[in-house]
Amino acid sequence: MIDVNELRRGTSFEEDGELYQVQEYTHNKPGRGKATIRVQVRNLRTGTIRELTFNSGDRVQNVRLETVEVEYLYADDRFLHFMNTDTYEQPVVSVETFGDDILYLREGLRIKLSSYEGEILSYELPPTVEQEVVEAENAVAGDTATSASKQVRTATGLAVQAPMFVTVGDVIRIDTRTGDYVTRVTS
Repeated sequence: MIDVNELRRGTSFEEDGELYQVQEYTHNKPGRGKATIRVQVRNLRTGTIRELTFNSGDRVQNVRLETVEVEYLYADDRFLHFMNTDTYEQPVVSVETFGDDILYLREGLRIKLSSYEGEILSYELPPTVEQEVVEAENAVAGDTATSASKQVRTATGLAVQAPMFVTVGDVIRIDTRTGDYVTRVTS
C-alpha cells in the first residue's frame, strides 16, 4: 500500500479491482480542511481515461508491472505473436490490444510489453520505425502550390504524408507517436 501523496506520473496502482496508471497528478491544499489529490488515470485493461479524487492520507494498493523486451514475429487472424529476447518464450497478444498501431509492426521489430500477474496490459513502441514504401503518387513538376507532400503507403499498409521525392522502394523513418514522416533512410 502506498500513500496517495506518493502518486506520480507513470505510477501504477489498483483501486476497486481495476488497474490504473497515473497520467496527471494535482495536489490541492485549501485554506481549511484536508488536502485533496486529484489524478487523471488510464485504466490499463480498457484504456479509458478518468479522474479520481483522494483525500490526503488515503492509501492505494501499488502495482509493479513487469516489462520485457520482445521481438515481433508474425500475426494471424486474431493474435500477434512475439518472442521474449531473453527467455525465448512466445507471448501472444490480441490484435484489438494494438488497434491501429499494428500498422507500425514489422517482422523483427523490438517493442516492450508490460504485464501484471501474467496478463499483458500495455505495450511501448520505439519512437521511430523504418518501413519500405510500396505505393506512392507520382510527383508532377510545379505541383507544389498547395503542399510539397504526397501520400505514400508502406509495406504494412500505413498511409503517411511524405515529401515529393519519396518513391516506391524507398525506406522511410516514421514517428510512432504522431504517424508523421521523419526522413528517408535509403532510396
